[in-house]
Amino acid sequence: MNDEVARILAAAAHGEFPPPDGATTVVPQPGSRDAGVLAFTAHSVVFTDADPDWVRAELAATSADPLAASMNPAFLLALMARTGRRMNTIDLLTVADALPGPPPLELREIDDPSHPRVARALKYRDEVRVWAAEGGVLILGRGVAGRWEAAVEVDEEVRHRGLGRALATAARHLTPGDVVWAQQAPGNARSVRVFQAAGYRPVASEALLTAV
Repeated sequence: MNDEVARILAAAAHGEFPPPDGATTVVPQPGSRDAGVLAFTAHSVVFTDADPDWVRAELAATSADPLAASMNPAFLLALMARTGRRMNTIDLLTVADALPGPPPLELREIDDPSHPRVARALKYRDEVRVWAAEGGVLILGRGVAGRWEAAVEVDEEVRHRGLGRALATAARHLTPGDVVWAQQAPGNARSVRVFQAAGYRPVASEALLTAV
């Protein structure tokens, strides 16, 4: 497994970002499952097994603004066509430091690979664990480049009671790593607010390409 994406992410998690020089770094995929684009401040990282020369030529042809080219829909469509992959959305990528001790709410682990939430998570992550709380679910697993990622779901009837923030905070206690990552669709302002209230810091935007 190539570890360049893991190195870039680990540095960003601790406040060390690629230089804001308007450039794009092209690196191999960290594994067969994941390809995509990370857009930091004035610097992008494309992780793909596609020809790097093709990537750079396509970026140059896509947009006159190098700061926007890697997340331009035309480039992303071309990258999907080139790799035979698909994507769902461009996410806000956030990260938070791990916290000591047990989480501050009662959770019940779901140990059932056939459970719908577990089965879905396994399509995108490894070493998946799922916990249920009254009215919500916390999912934790290894995603891109082996990073620990969290996702939460809250039932509509119990929203606005702080459960989403509590679950996002619980992930910081339960992660085996020194940090935990989470993605939010920028248009889902409620989710963005929940994770930032739980201490997650914005790091980059991410377009994740998955195998069809």
